[in-house]
Amino acid sequence: MKTFLTIPLLLLPLLTMAQPSPQRTIDLFETYITGDFTNQRQVEAEVKAGKQVHPLARHVNRRADAKIQNAPPRDGFWLLEESYYEYPGKPLEAKPENLPPVALKNGNANLRMNFSDLKPSPTFKGALYQRRGDTFTTHAPNDLGNGMRFTLIETFTKDRLEVMELLEKNGQRLTPYDTPIVYDRVRR
Repeated sequence: MKTFLTIPLLLLPLLTMAQPSPQRTIDLFETYITGDFTNQRQVEAEVKAGKQVHPLARHVNRRADAKIQNAPPRDGFWLLEESYYEYPGKPLEAKPENLPPVALKNGNANLRMNFSDLKPSPTFKGALYQRRGDTFTTHAPNDLGNGMRFTLIETFTKDRLEVMELLEKNGQRLTPYDTPIVYDRVRR
């Protein structure tokens, strides 16, 4: 039996569907997606091989239920995902870019958002995650208009996260690499 989860990007409300095993899919999903992840091992191997292809990247994912006020009851959780990218010779890049860097962070104890103020993105659609055994995957294309397309391709397991964020214009790849960033869990 396959299980599907619809996941919007950035701040993720997660809902449970049918469970193919004794452990609820949403609970397994939470244990896999929350924590700290880095691709340091991938970058070190690229540097050792003579060519760094991927940025040094870090994900900080935490359950954010306490930061969302007045949310309706649901069987799931909110997730706040912080992403950081360092390219050789360039300054640290934090995502999302359009928010004050200190405001939207898991470590901000004062961060509160009213559910009624949250609006679905008109551009980015939710990602549908499929569970197969102990692996979750998604392939989520988003048409951005003007020939631009962003596709999230993700596979994750207990301690590994593979992410390909493919940006294209008129069918031409703009993402500077064509293989996923491979993250290892460094903190639960």
